[in-house]
Amino acid sequence: MRRVFPSIIVLLALLHLPETGWAQQSQSGSVPPPAKAAKPRKLSRKERKELARRAELEAAGRQRQLSEKDREASEAFFVEGVKYVILEDYNKALERLLKAYALNPTNAAISYKIAETNLLSGNLKDAGNFAQSAVKLDPKNPYYYLLLAQTFASQKQYDQAAKVYAQLIQDVPDSGYYLFNLADLYLAQGKLNEALATLERAEKQFGPLDEVSFKKQQIYLKQNNLDKALLEGEALIKANPDEIRYVLAQAEMYAANNRLPDAVRVAEQALRRDPDSPQARMILADVYRQQGNAAESEKQIKLAFESPGLDIDDKVRVLVDFIKQLPNPKIEKTALDLAAITVRVHPKEAKAYSVAGDIQTLTNRKEDARNTYLQAIKLDNSRYQIWQQVVLIDAELNQTDSLLRHTERALELFPNQSPLWFYNGVAYVLNKQAAKGVKALEYGRKLATDNPELLAQFDTQLGDAYHELKEHAKSDAAYEAALTFDANNAQALNNYSYFLSVRGEKLDRAKEMSGKLVKQFPDNDTYLDTYAWVLYKQKDYAGARQYLEKALQTSKDATVIEHYGDVLFQLGEKDKAHAEWLRAKKIGGASSLIDRKIKDKKLYE
Repeated sequence: MRRVFPSIIVLLALLHLPETGWAQQSQSGSVPPPAKAAKPRKLSRKERKELARRAELEAAGRQRQLSEKDREASEAFFVEGVKYVILEDYNKALERLLKAYALNPTNAAISYKIAETNLLSGNLKDAGNFAQSAVKLDPKNPYYYLLLAQTFASQKQYDQAAKVYAQLIQDVPDSGYYLFNLADLYLAQGKLNEALATLERAEKQFGPLDEVSFKKQQIYLKQNNLDKALLEGEALIKANPDEIRYVLAQAEMYAANNRLPDAVRVAEQALRRDPDSPQARMILADVYRQQGNAAESEKQIKLAFESPGLDIDDKVRVLVDFIKQLPNPKIEKTALDLAAITVRVHPKEAKAYSVAGDIQTLTNRKEDARNTYLQAIKLDNSRYQIWQQVVLIDAELNQTDSLLRHTERALELFPNQSPLWFYNGVAYVLNKQAAKGVKALEYGRKLATDNPELLAQFDTQLGDAYHELKEHAKSDAAYEAALTFDANNAQALNNYSYFLSVRGEKLDRAKEMSGKLVKQFPDNDTYLDTYAWVLYKQKDYAGARQYLEKALQTSKDATVIEHYGDVLFQLGEKDKAHAEWLRAKKIGGASSLIDRKIKDKKLYE
């Protein structure tokens, strides 16, 4: 409901209005002779009420005639009170306004302003009382009724507010346009019949209006009266032959109520008026989809997306619906095509690239997705989520140079994001810069204290980083901290047990951890190799051979092959060991001792 308050100048003018009839009578020097008595007429209830109101005002006036000095003082307090209302200092405003009221209690404008100030300060009861007083003092001022209605509505006394509107429309001349406010009030309460009757009254007074037709349509739809709603739509189209939006609204109404052939007919009617209408294309695409005509649906939605007239936000909403259904081979191509169109039609919109990158990610086009996200960042680098996607793809692709470069850039913008520090530290460790990796990981860990799961990931990576620095006590402590949070942390179990086996320390603990992994993942060649190497360090060469041979059923890793050669050598099968070392050397990635093993046909550890 729109409130309009009179200006200060208007309110001052109101203060000078003659307040009651008694003032004029007192100026008369004599009383005219009575006219010839006429037969008394019985007064109506409304007339009796008005006479009583006037008598009350006259009585108040007779009790205290306002002096010029009091009038001026009242006006001064009023103006000062209005000033404090504007400054939103409602306590001072009320103090001044109430002084003005005490001097001149029969001035409607003062009561109105006190009511408004109480409403603004949240004192609804006093606001209502003074608003009622203002209406009573000046029943022809529509603004007083509006304020009174607002006070009732603010207290959720909607029936009372509706009565005030009804009284306003009845008592104030030329106030029929408040029928629309009354109708809205009825709609807010769900009183559909009353709202409909009020709108029909408005139509009788003002003639056909588009706003009225739209509201009547909504009421008919809520009443499940589709036929009447459609009739209103047809009337709108007929009255506004050049307004395509009414045609589109009618088509949408048909589509929403499963009147699909009619929806197609009206949408095509819209296209005849505007062949470039993307909204009509979107309606047709949806209808054809419901009818199972996938090819025509795809054609129409692509034509709609080609139009710059279809807002980017509308396109994003459609693409988000596709994202919710991915991965799904049946819609992948359509989703990718629509994303590509969106980027082409809106090349300056970061959100176009962002949503396109999401679709490429979910359809396993990781490198394309990263490039698309980077385009979004060029247009708007303020969205952390996009940076996060870029970093995650770098990590998934094991591209440590890109991971390091992108985390460094992102941390300039988001230095308090612990996940960025995590991946930055990982990148340094993988790039053989373990000291820098530890520094980043330790800093990021401090930012993740409210996230135990992320803390465990930091601890796991710190275990790896400290091992590279040969700070074994810190490495072991980090792994133990990670396993305290999650005893099944696979990376911590595997790396911790392997590094212990390499050092030849705590082999029973290493066997326990790696054995746990093998039991959970009996076909994982990495875990099998780790467990085998722990057994090797415990001189259980037969056991080590068993697990390495199982690992080699799926692994072509040089380290696993070299380990197998070492085990064979320990078992006395030196020629076979030499052959395995040669194979590991050929594949690449074996230890720095591989050349000496091959040359001397001896085991070096």
